[in-house]
Amino acid sequence: MAHETAAETPQKTFGLPVLVASPVDVGRLIRELEVIDGALLQVKLQKDSQDRLPKTSHLMDQTAQLNKLDLSNDHDRKQLQEFLVLVKQKAPILHISFSADPTTAFIEKIMAWLRREIHPSVLLTIGLQPNIGAGCVVRSTNKYFDFSLRKDFETKRDLLLGTLGAAEVTAARTASAPVANAPAPVAQGAAT
Repeated sequence: MAHETAAETPQKTFGLPVLVASPVDVGRLIRELEVIDGALLQVKLQKDSQDRLPKTSHLMDQTAQLNKLDLSNDHDRKQLQEFLVLVKQKAPILHISFSADPTTAFIEKIMAWLRREIHPSVLLTIGLQPNIGAGCVVRSTNKYFDFSLRKDFETKRDLLLGTLGAAEVTAARTASAPVANAPAPVAQGAAT
């Protein structure tokens, strides 16, 4: 057909930059789009000839660049906002707890892997649990995985206690055995 209706045109697929990791980040982008809409509406009402975009955040710049969007275009902004609202409502969310705060570079690597292997719009919340020692704990809506050192110690408790018990026995035998070529102890308080 020579001309297609809006319903027949293929929908553009959107993506999220790896720095947009949490539901909070998505919420910020939605609010920022609302601010941009408001600013551009004010410009139109003032009948200003220049459409000046307000300064946008680094996350918004990355999102627009990744999706090849012009934020001064009403249609592009509306599509991006619909996508972000859909992501906030429907995207799978994982919660990962670490014993210490992970670096941004580490989070980027995790997000890149999760988006490549799990789901292209997966979101991540990060928590801190200092009592896990090392490793992490991963939760989703229906799964729980404990990859912590604490859990490893719990599963190998008997082996650990057996090894420590054998080490104590060996240490006790070594301490009670006389040492060869050692000088004999001198008795104190003997009168000469």
